[in-house]
Amino acid sequence: MLVHFDDTVVLQIDSDPGQIPYYAGRTLLRMWIAFAFSLSFAILTGYLAAKSKLARTLILPALDILQSVPVLGFLSATVVGFMALFPGSLMGVECAAIFAIFTGQVWNMAFGFYHSMVTIPADMQEAASTYGLTPWQRFKTVELPASAHSLIWNSMMSFGGGWFFVAQSEAISVMNKDIKLPGLGSYMAAALEKGDNSAALWAVVAMVVLIIVSDQLVWRPLLAWADKFKIELTESAAPATSWVYNLLRGAYVFTWMDEKLIQPISFSLSKVSLPAPVKTAKLRKSHQRLLLRALGIVIALWIASEVLSGLVAAVQVLHGALSVELVLHVIWLGFLTLLRVAAMTVLATLIWTPIGVWIGFQPKVARIAQPLAQIGASFPVNMTFPIVVGFFVASHVSMNWGSILLIAMGTQWYILFNVIAGAMAIPNDLKEASRVYGLRNWNLWKTLILPAIFPFWVTGACTAAGGAWNASIVAELATWGDTTLKADGLGAYIADVTKTGDTPMIILSIAVMSLFVVLMNKFLWRKLYAFAERRFRLD
Repeated sequence: MLVHFDDTVVLQIDSDPGQIPYYAGRTLLRMWIAFAFSLSFAILTGYLAAKSKLARTLILPALDILQSVPVLGFLSATVVGFMALFPGSLMGVECAAIFAIFTGQVWNMAFGFYHSMVTIPADMQEAASTYGLTPWQRFKTVELPASAHSLIWNSMMSFGGGWFFVAQSEAISVMNKDIKLPGLGSYMAAALEKGDNSAALWAVVAMVVLIIVSDQLVWRPLLAWADKFKIELTESAAPATSWVYNLLRGAYVFTWMDEKLIQPISFSLSKVSLPAPVKTAKLRKSHQRLLLRALGIVIALWIASEVLSGLVAAVQVLHGALSVELVLHVIWLGFLTLLRVAAMTVLATLIWTPIGVWIGFQPKVARIAQPLAQIGASFPVNMTFPIVVGFFVASHVSMNWGSILLIAMGTQWYILFNVIAGAMAIPNDLKEASRVYGLRNWNLWKTLILPAIFPFWVTGACTAAGGAWNASIVAELATWGDTTLKADGLGAYIADVTKTGDTPMIILSIAVMSLFVVLMNKFLWRKLYAFAERRFRLD
């Protein structure tokens, strides 16, 4: 990352399959660095939004807007900035690529963690208050464990979302510049440009291997570990298992770390935070609230000033470059993409909800279906272009309809993963009660399953719809070799203007896309979130 870099010289990507392990290693490192930032950001913003009404009024609309900004939009705005921050060094482009992967991962995790926080059973919150837990103790003992299942499943999905845009993150084409970083994504992009089927196949094999290895070494052990945090009175007959988790539990090094490091540190912290006299504690809490409010006001003013300066700069760029006809044309393209997003959301819900519930209710099935779903979620849609473009051309399918399939291939998994998480989080005692009362078929679905998974489905559908706007940039413009298929839509339009570096049109198209997403979230998803929080809490 610290080597010299000259943006006038295009880095060459070696098509030799022997370079794939090296490229895959660099890509995987970028993915995990971005994920670390995504996890920290998601927990922080989700916690603040759940705990503070003032923070919620700022954070949720901001997440709505940022979720709607396409990855190419972030790249067009950040590549130049990061390159200026690290002149003459590859660090700037690496940071831009990691930031682009971060923007493909973080929103689903933030929304999922926030919704888990606001649907924690009231009796658990009351018990925490009764025992006088400090905010940190409440977070560590109640809130984070209660959110573990949702956070892990959304993390798996978000990690897959990072894979989905890895080609756009490593093979950057903005402002008439082509920048390729050594990585699996740029290797895929080079194979697509050349129409090299052999190289594309090797890249797909490498990505599938990385996904399976990540599943076995990271995600499956985490799910087995998080099974103890389910809110239930009776244990499941077939809990999640993992050979890596069993191996780690039997390792002496963790027992030694717990005895020599974790317990002494926890004891020291508990001594520091001994209960103070009532008056002193109240005074301290009052000072903490004032400090947090002052900090929040400072941050809000800084954000407002940055937004205002950005709006002023955008207005200056757009002045004289727009016409009413052009604006209406971009809005019309946005409406066409909106129809595709709505169609994808409805179809994915009808198809994947029963499948997700079936997987969530059958742990043995989940062991097989989980890595398969991860592969599907992580598979970059542009790697299907050799098959899809050929099929569309041979069968005379219009890209205006075919792009719905391509959008679904990248975003339907948000719904599946969240439904699986919701089905697995249903307490076993409620399942046993439904069996005792003889609930079957539709009665079981309307009484237990649909109410239990509805909050998770809302998170999945909201992020799937937001991700679909992002995926439209890739899905509405398919290129394989010399063959290009283009749909009428805002995604293809953004891809075109970003590549040519048309700054006024980039600003206009991203603003229109953000407007569509914000309106959808305001009048649909926010109301469904409130309904789920009000009616389907596990109290």
